[in-house]
Amino acid sequence: MFTLKSLPYAENALAPHISEQTMRLHHGKHHQAYVDNLNKLVEGTPLADMSLLDVIKASAGQAEKAGIFNNAAQVYNHDFFWDCLRPADQPMAVPTALLEKINQDFGSLEQMMSEFKTVALSQFGSGWAWLVLNGKSLQIIKTANADTAFLHDVKPLFALDVWEHSYYLDYQNRRGDFIDAVLNNLVNWNFVANQAAL
Repeated sequence: MFTLKSLPYAENALAPHISEQTMRLHHGKHHQAYVDNLNKLVEGTPLADMSLLDVIKASAGQAEKAGIFNNAAQVYNHDFFWDCLRPADQPMAVPTALLEKINQDFGSLEQMMSEFKTVALSQFGSGWAWLVLNGKSLQIIKTANADTAFLHDVKPLFALDVWEHSYYLDYQNRRGDFIDAVLNNLVNWNFVANQAAL
């Protein structure tokens, strides 16, 4: 039985950049629905006793298990996404080792953010933008729909949900404004650095 992961902060902690209303809908409805659907789909199968990551791996690329994959991967992606964010009233500097790595691979933090925004905006329709570690290099990638970064032989460090349900109540069709708001105000840089082991 899979359960909805609790938010690591209050539902209103990301405001004004992400509203409490959006969080209630996004976490309490959309994320909860992925968990509920996954439990229904794996009930009575060997997958029900597997870890979430193993369910994703076991169902990836298999047409007959597309429903299981989509819901399991979305549960994982959202679990990861919430950890990537921090309360808006807790300013956070980029840890020195991570900033040095960003400067080495992108030239500057500003350039990395610019490239991240470009990639996130280029995702047609629903999906995710990711900062990942590919070997020893930082890289920005995108995945469509429920696809998840770790299936692409990279280590995810930061994820941004660019499905419309993540921003439409607050930003309507202005995905770029949503991306800017998150990158400039809500990134949990300590989490990113820990994922990168820096």
